[in-house]
Amino acid sequence: MIAQQIFLAIGAPQIILVVVVVLLLFGGKKIPELMRGLGSGIKEFKDASKDDEKLEENKE
Repeated sequence: MIAQQIFLAIGAPQIILVVVVVLLLFGGKKIPELMRGLGSGIKEFKDASKDDEKLEENKE
């Protein structure tokens, strides 16, 4: 419940601040590389969760 309230409290100024801080920390050239890594990590997580669901179905 509290997590939802915190998430809803995030507005455009906070998002802009986070983007600026990320740009300052990593620089413009590193951002695409970081996003590719994040995307591949999410894909691996989804694949692993699908495999886990298939294993659960086979046990039943």
